[in-house]
Formats: sequence, structure tokens, C-alpha cells
Amino acid sequence: QVQLVESGGGLVQPGGSLRLSCAASGSGLRFSGMGWYRQAAGKQREFVADIARDGRTYYADSVKGRFAISGDNAKNAVYLQMNSLKPEDTAVYYCKAVSGGSGYWGQGTQVTVSS
Repeated sequence: QVQLVESGGGLVQPGGSLRLSCAASGSGLRFSGMGWYRQAAGKQREFVADIARDGRTYYADSVKGRFAISGDNAKNAVYLQMNSLKPEDTAVYYCKAVSGGSGYWGQGTQVTVSS
């Protein structure tokens, strides 16, 4: 049984920063990649960023230059440093991990950008 637990969400003013963390638990874990998605109220879930096991990273155009993803294979963890936050970044952020063709999701953490 794989469990992903996110943390680090909260309320921040425009221009501020937050760092999200996601840790996976379960035996024999080896993920080919981990990443972040987000879902704003009334909208579909969208890709934000991901990182492959070899360290390659990918970003949505909307967050390039502002967000940075990093990972720790030994800890089965992934992080998202979010800088220069905008109100349109407000959403529930979900962690995703991929292993053997299966995707696993966390429960989500709320990020609200508002003055």
C-alpha cells in the first residue's frame, strides 16, 4: 500500500513563497518519477511540475521561472519551492508518484494566495 502525504500549504500574500513537501510510504518503493498537480475551484486538475528519477525536470509554462521542483530518491520525497506567488496559483496541490505504470496520489494541500 502506497501512501503519499503532502505538507506545507497555507495562506500567503501575492509575491510570497511557500515550499511544499511530499513523502511516500510503503515497502519496496521505487518511483520512476514524482510530481505536482493542482486543481483550482471549478477547474480541472492541471500539471505543475515533475521530476524523473534521473533528475530531469519539467514545468508547466505558467510556473516556469517561479517554481522549482526537487526530489530525494532515498527518501521517496519530492518538494516544490514556489516563489513570486500569484492569486491565480491558488489551488489544492496534489503530489503524484509513478511506479511500474501505476500512478499514486496524495490527499492534497491547499495553497491560497491572497492579500
